[in-house]
Amino acid sequence: MTSEREQPAEMPGTALYIASMTNELARLARIHNLDTLAYLLDMARLEADQVSKTWNGEANGGPGGPG
Repeated sequence: MTSEREQPAEMPGTALYIASMTNELARLARIHNLDTLAYLLDMARLEADQVSKTWNGEANGGPGGPG
């Protein structure tokens, strides 16, 4: 049986993809004056960026995952 959960090694790429998509969606929301939605999408983008950096070792000063 295959699990729908990703392996940790795939997480940074997924987080970067989510960051990219939410950035574009936030841009569209701002164009159409959907300010609250744009804000929420920006928060999702920031979270995805942080997850990616943590798993790439940028947030904790070393290579590898969090911790």
